[in-house]
Amino acid sequence: MDVLVLIDKLDDLVHSASTLPMTDKVMIDRDQIYDLLDQMRATIPEEIKQARWIVKERQEMLSEAKEEAERLVSEARDEAVRLVSEQEVVRLAERQAEEIVRDAEARNREIRYGAEDYADEVLGTLENSLDKFTAAVQRGRERLQGRSQREQ
Repeated sequence: MDVLVLIDKLDDLVHSASTLPMTDKVMIDRDQIYDLLDQMRATIPEEIKQARWIVKERQEMLSEAKEEAERLVSEARDEAVRLVSEQEVVRLAERQAEEIVRDAEARNREIRYGAEDYADEVLGTLENSLDKFTAAVQRGRERLQGRSQREQ
C-alpha cells in the first residue's frame, strides 16, 4: 500500500476520534494506530528501495548521457581538427597551384620573348643575306646589261 494512503488513514483516524471533554485530546484505538504504523513500516522500506532504485537509474542514465556527450564533443573536435587540416591542405594546394601558374606564365613570357628575339635575329640575318643576294643579283643584271649595250 502507498505510504500517502496510510498517512491519510491516520489523519482520518485522528479526525474521527472521540475528544476528551474540555481538552483538545482525542481517544484513539491503540490497535488501529499500531496496525497503521505496522503497515507504514512495511510500506516505507519498499518505497525507499524503489526511490533508491530510481535515483540509481537516474544517476546511471545521467552518467551514460554525460559519457555520450563527452564522446560526441570529442568526435566533433576530432572532426573540426580534420576539417581544419583538410582546409590547410587545400589552401597549401591552392598556393602551390597559384605559384605553378605564375611560374608557367613567367616561363611562357621568357620563351615567347626568346622566340621573338630569335625570330628577329633570323629575320635580320635573312634580311642581310637577302640584301647581299639582291645586291649580287643587281650587279649581275648590271653586268649583263652592260654587255648587251656594248654589243649593240
